[in-house]
Amino acid sequence: KNEHIDITKIIDDKYVWEQLKTCYDPEIPVNIVDLGLIYDLKLDFFKEKGTAVDIKMTLTAPGCGMGPAIAEDAKNKVLQLPGVFDVNIHLVWDPQWDRDMMTEEAKLQLGLL
Repeated sequence: KNEHIDITKIIDDKYVWEQLKTCYDPEIPVNIVDLGLIYDLKLDFFKEKGTAVDIKMTLTAPGCGMGPAIAEDAKNKVLQLPGVFDVNIHLVWDPQWDRDMMTEEAKLQLGLL
């Protein structure tokens, strides 16, 4: 039998990436995607509830005091997407972030090129 799936609850990961580009490290005027802080994201679709998003991210430094705030901001922004009912942020330190993970655009913006 065909199960009815509400496609309004299915989202494309490109929307999640775009939404994450609205999150900034308060100390650096570049979004967390262009900074290279988002290592991975995974979407799981649940017929009843919608989409759950798992995000693996890091920070520019393990001791970054803004870490929890940045992670919370990313979570809240992604939760605003239609169809998303749950967001889990996993802060990881491996591989350790370095400047090479930034986009060319971010390096230009910060005067590193």
